[in-house]
Amino acid sequence: MSTLKIEDLHVSVDTDQGTKQILRGVDLTINKGEIHAVMGPNGSGKSTLAYAIAGHPKYTVDSGSITLDGEQVLDMTVDQRAKAGLFLAMQYPVEIPGVTNSNFLRTAKTAIDGEQPAIRTWIKEVRGAMEKLRMDSSFAERNVNEGFSGGEKKRNEILQLELLKPKFAVLDETDSGLDVDALKIVSEGVNRAHQSTDLGILLITHYTRILRYIKPDFVHVFVAGRVAEEGGPELASQLEDEGYDRFLTAAV
Repeated sequence: MSTLKIEDLHVSVDTDQGTKQILRGVDLTINKGEIHAVMGPNGSGKSTLAYAIAGHPKYTVDSGSITLDGEQVLDMTVDQRAKAGLFLAMQYPVEIPGVTNSNFLRTAKTAIDGEQPAIRTWIKEVRGAMEKLRMDSSFAERNVNEGFSGGEKKRNEILQLELLKPKFAVLDETDSGLDVDALKIVSEGVNRAHQSTDLGILLITHYTRILRYIKPDFVHVFVAGRVAEEGGPELASQLEDEGYDRFLTAAV
């Protein structure tokens, strides 16, 4: 069984005020097919964990390890991580002027698989995935995320997820900026990817509303760069009722 394992991870970032430590010893293990929700207040280190896994150059791993099936992820380049089966859906998806969605997706699929997908099969698969995500077919020939609304950008991220078929997906606040209808459509896409490929998911969110559609197996509460508490889905319900006050008080 594939496993993404994070052990005693310490991460810092350079700011105008100097180096700031953000993650202070995070331990987390995700097995293929499991859904883990990471929740916590602003500034707790949730997105830093996502960027550290993906290999964002702004973040420095001071100590600890991230392994995928026993292989050290921290020794891999960003593209090597993608080829190994890691996927990041960003909180703020970037625009790529001059590159159409169709070219981007086929190039990414070719890079990951090591060979170009058969064109007829690929076109059919892309159109089918777009239809399920309620994306007009014209989006295939539009530049990646250019001029897209926030909800359209998030759907485009999940389109990539469904087509690229990674082993593990890190979803960084995929629910932010989505109305109820878009949230449901995006969640359905995540659930399809999970069910069809036994995808392992690390779902980062502030709120429990997305967890009504994407049911986590485990919930982890981040506070001040550490995992303050872990539990099952019931922990998310408790957070909705109580908030993060008791964790913030304990961290002071």
